[in-house]
Amino acid sequence: MWRFAGDDVAAAEARVQAALDAGVTLFDTADIYGPDNGEPFGASEALLGRVFQANPGLATRMVIATKGGISMGVPYDSSGGYITSAIEASLRRMGVDHVALWQIHRPDMLTHPAEIGAALAAAHQAGKIGAVGVSNFTPWQVEALAAHLPMPIVSCQPEFSPLAIAPLTDGVLDQAIARGMTVLAWSPLGGGRLANPTTDRSHAVAAALDTKAAEAGVSRAAAAYSWIMAHPSRAIPIVGTQSPARIAEIPDAFKPRWTRAEWYAVLVASMGEPLP
Repeated sequence: MWRFAGDDVAAAEARVQAALDAGVTLFDTADIYGPDNGEPFGASEALLGRVFQANPGLATRMVIATKGGISMGVPYDSSGGYITSAIEASLRRMGVDHVALWQIHRPDMLTHPAEIGAALAAAHQAGKIGAVGVSNFTPWQVEALAAHLPMPIVSCQPEFSPLAIAPLTDGVLDQAIARGMTVLAWSPLGGGRLANPTTDRSHAVAAALDTKAAEAGVSRAAAAYSWIMAHPSRAIPIVGTQSPARIAEIPDAFKPRWTRAEWYAVLVASMGEPLP
């Protein structure tokens, strides 16, 4: 939902409906989504709220996930008071009384995890959030929060794509497997760099993906999603397209079947050097 923007509620609802029709049920938004699109803070959530006003039944068909903890000009605030107010504001903008998943968008190094844990536990006990996740946390930041949270951290959200491969080796995916956390991979197409490669590295990765895409009869994007999904962490790519036609193609990600040699060939292209 990062680019979920504009004033056309009917067009916004069409995007949501296209995703539901494609079998997509997880919708990941954030209170900070808006300023990057030249819109106010909270604009993406507010647009989703207007969609729900127009068609209230849609909310019951969705797993709504949102994020908070980024404050304009601060930049990061996970203090107990701010978390509480951020959750309330998100619910108000979307016109719902509960979200399935609330995530800390970026780690705030100035708030003790015990304060964060208390605020999140209170929101959970009040029925405002169903579960807690984190975004852009290191494994040790996850461990510190988990030690002060009376409920499991159910998800982590790293940048992970064939061009952003750090989670494969920095412990993020290994920790997710160990803890049973769901991995939500943001920017799975490398921020557009896979669609329009401009460097030798991105061209090499695109070519490796194209080989598999041609074999499976899918787009390069679908091949990239499937490459992410092939990892045993069972990562879920967060697809950012706002085109209903491309949203309809999301299930194509299930078509490719990677051999080890093919999967590692994409990794080698991304690394730019042979594996040890």
